[in-house]
Amino acid sequence: MNIVTEFVISSPSLPLVSIPETLEPDKIECVHALCLQSDIRTFTVRIDPDDTVSPENLAALDEILEMTLLGETNDGTVYQLTVELDESTSEAFESEHIDATQLESTTITDNEWREKKLFRDYDSFNDFRQSCENHDISLELVSITSDPSASGGIAEGGLTDRQREALTLALSCGYYESPRKVTAQELAEEFDISQPAMSGLLRRGERQLLSSSLESHGKLNSLSV
Repeated sequence: MNIVTEFVISSPSLPLVSIPETLEPDKIECVHALCLQSDIRTFTVRIDPDDTVSPENLAALDEILEMTLLGETNDGTVYQLTVELDESTSEAFESEHIDATQLESTTITDNEWREKKLFRDYDSFNDFRQSCENHDISLELVSITSDPSASGGIAEGGLTDRQREALTLALSCGYYESPRKVTAQELAEEFDISQPAMSGLLRRGERQLLSSSLESHGKLNSLSV
């Protein structure tokens, strides 16, 4: 099942974070990225026209190997930047760890990337998250939902969108592993609700999943006393 994730990754080693860190813009947009080699990436970035950044400013940054001015749009100046990644970041971004499709431009600020991506399934996202953590890149999950093509507020299995979001978050964070990697309180803080509310949301979602699964196999019967 496809899932849509929005998250923030943080590390001073991330490519292009040196632009908002050292130059005038407080953020830039990465509209496209291409892997040339394991440690070489080419990024197409857009910089706000009100920010005074010259080609010479960009070319002077140590991480940028090559800079090409592509042109001007109503939204800003577009550059193609070829960047050499450090070893740790390169390993974290290896293609086998990123089984995902970019949904929106990446917003890059000082030491942070904010991204919205469609992953093939929960395991693909977890692999990416674990890869980041293994290479000292912090990942803060902002939201995670099932493919938004589902409509009507009731998702597959009879779950509400809210129940599915809560269960997906819990699964991706290791709540159902043994031993658990996260507590209900930590999930509640991520979901911005109280711990009892999160526990209740998970419990109702779990019950609905079990009921739906057992009913589909004709194995749910009323207890007799």
